Amino acid sequence: MGEVRRVYGVGDLAALPVFAGGFINFGYWAGIPLDGELTVEQRIASQQALYDLVVAALGIGPGDRVLEVGSGRGLGARRVLGREPALVRGVDLVPEQVARAAEANDDPRVAFVQGASDDLPFPDGSFDALLSVEAAQHFEDVPGFARESARVLAPGGRFAVTTFFARTADAGARLAELLETFASGLDRAHLVDDVVRDLRGAGFADVTALSIGEHVWRALDRWLDQGPRPDRWDRNWLRAAERGLVDYYLVTARKPAGSGV
Repeated sequence: MGEVRRVYGVGDLAALPVFAGGFINFGYWAGIPLDGELTVEQRIASQQALYDLVVAALGIGPGDRVLEVGSGRGLGARRVLGREPALVRGVDLVPEQVARAAEANDDPRVAFVQGASDDLPFPDGSFDALLSVEAAQHFEDVPGFARESARVLAPGGRFAVTTFFARTADAGARLAELLETFASGLDRAHLVDDVVRDLRGAGFADVTALSIGEHVWRALDRWLDQGPRPDRWDRNWLRAAERGLVDYYLVTARKPAGSGV
């Protein structure tokens, strides 16, 4: 937890201009023109669009009980309210993020708690839909996350994760050479094929991993090029993607209706 808490808790990553608006994700830039200067408003819209993509994939609707794992400042969890769920819960490993999310929230349907992705603090079958947006790259125990997700979902429950995963088993060392977040251990080179395997092993059905990198990497690189960082190490994200080391995915799954709670 040390590096994650340093960056997200003490450091408050959401306060950096690169993550304008309080969201902390690379963005889904489909439909945003890239032939001119990108605006802060477009950057915020890209981050909101990434959440909207996941929410749409889950088919969240009235009455659903929704859990977000890695809820950060809580903006995404509150955005889910547009679908009229019965309740939304956010869980985050970093206590400072939980406090920030709770302080900003004024809707009784939403609450935030501290907890780990592989030890979710909720009873069996508590939720109808579970999402995680650009957090799973930090998880130490992805098989544990898969098992816990299956446990807290009711039969027929839907699962969706979006983030960047490694494309090859040997990508970790090469990513650490290119990107400080992998070198420091903040990000982990989870192989996308292993993530799919872990979800199936936890009992999920209809597991799919859809690449959405075409709507992430080039636009993100344009935004980073405009940004204030003098060393530009961030721009190696596009290089890593072009070299086939990493890609951005929307991973979805379903807990079979006939499975136990």
